[in-house]
Amino acid sequence: MHDTVHVKAPLPNDIDALKAMLIERDLIIESLKLQIAKMKRARFGASSEQLTAQLALDTQIEQLELIVEDLESTQASVTGCAISTAPESLLPRQPNPPALPTPPTRKALPAHLLRERVVHDEHSTPCQCKACGETLARMGEDQSEVLEYVPGRFKVIVHVRPKYVCRSCNAISQVPAPVRPIDRSPAGAGLLAHVLTAKYADHLPLYRQSVIYARDGVELTRSTLADWVGGASRLLNPLVAALNRYVLDATKLHADDTPVPVLQPGRGTTKTGRLWTYVRDDRAAGSDEAPAVWFAYSPDRKGEHPQLHLQSFKGVLQADGYAGFDRLYATGTIAEAACWAHVRRKFFDLHALQGSTVALEALNRIGALYGVETDIRGKPPDERWRTRRARSKPLMSELKLWFEQTLARLSKKSELAVAIRYALTRWVALTRYLDDGVIEIDNNAAERALRCVALGRKNFLFAGSDAGGERAASIYSLIGSAKLNALDPEAYLRYVIERIATHPIRRVHELLPWQVAASIRALQPHAIAA
Repeated sequence: MHDTVHVKAPLPNDIDALKAMLIERDLIIESLKLQIAKMKRARFGASSEQLTAQLALDTQIEQLELIVEDLESTQASVTGCAISTAPESLLPRQPNPPALPTPPTRKALPAHLLRERVVHDEHSTPCQCKACGETLARMGEDQSEVLEYVPGRFKVIVHVRPKYVCRSCNAISQVPAPVRPIDRSPAGAGLLAHVLTAKYADHLPLYRQSVIYARDGVELTRSTLADWVGGASRLLNPLVAALNRYVLDATKLHADDTPVPVLQPGRGTTKTGRLWTYVRDDRAAGSDEAPAVWFAYSPDRKGEHPQLHLQSFKGVLQADGYAGFDRLYATGTIAEAACWAHVRRKFFDLHALQGSTVALEALNRIGALYGVETDIRGKPPDERWRTRRARSKPLMSELKLWFEQTLARLSKKSELAVAIRYALTRWVALTRYLDDGVIEIDNNAAERALRCVALGRKNFLFAGSDAGGERAASIYSLIGSAKLNALDPEAYLRYVIERIATHPIRRVHELLPWQVAASIRALQPHAIAA
């Protein structure tokens, strides 16, 4: 299970079927681009009296932009580069077609950008031929340019590789070209990290980033950025798999999920996907183990998804009362710990809306339990257990008795009765934390991890496709784990993207946030998570 993070439908082995899939995807992308162009013409040609219609059209354009963005990123993550797959019937017929297609001409990087030369040369002066020992003569050099981004500005790094020739045996010597994060792409690690962070941490869709970069005189189309996002996601997948293994190796996890509206290309409608979060974080119990979070995407909320995600996990699962977790608890290998924040929230809403004195009493009693937790936060598990036994257990017994007595006086259909029954039916899971100093009183660790999704959902409105949801889950995992370890996510992504292509795959865990935090801070002292 741990070798792959996402479960996807297998691609067909038949070459013709694969070609047909790529052709269909290209046709969808071109069709959507045409729709966007038509809508933009209609949008900017509309009169000022049609404000409502303009806003609706703006939303539709944003929806289509996101669909295209995700489709192009997915294509890049699968194929590794943009491939033209237009069907022959749509191409102009030529009596004598060329034997090989003409490769696209890459646009030169902007001349106004600062150039930084990096010389790759293994030779000293004078330099000797490795083949025969004679003195080498310089015969020229090769140059390649990489578009890079440093905080606040672009620059171009010119990689220079001098060539040498031996006048005695004609042997040519030259340092190998440096490995690029994405093969044949001019994007540097810092630029890729910036694009990913802007999209997934700062919630800027690619088409908006394209406009921002153009203001610096750097033309990066949405499709180019989408290729880079797909390629970077594919590059980082082994690291996400290692993060998944680390998280599920815990003995206690926090779990939660949130809805994500997902567009259905070709239908013009949305469905509701889910992003699941699993958090390993025992710092409140004095643990020095690194915190981490792993996200997973699913196209719906069926219980089979958390069962698949957690099939190797054994320990305590701290979560809300979602029925989809019940089968996990039934196996006996996973114990349920419920969340007092969910209970408290119900009474808070009732007090805020109705000014209920009963709800206020419940809040005060639950608040006393949280007061104990404030005093023992960061203490070792044994000390937390002893304090809870002495102070929290008596409060909990009194609270249960008060719940039962109050419930007997209320109408069964009242909202207060519903809130009290919610607590009483989960009492065993709600009180499990009293007997284990590692367990928390609530599931706030998971809820905090999902805040980035809520912000992205507000800005993006939706995910562009199921593949886009899976990609978001992967990058959210790395960004969220970097933040939990007090690292600037952009600095972290830059560090790993610079190294992962040449890093031994069996040691990819060495690039997890807490493993490289000291090295990143030595290079960038400001690289602290905001």
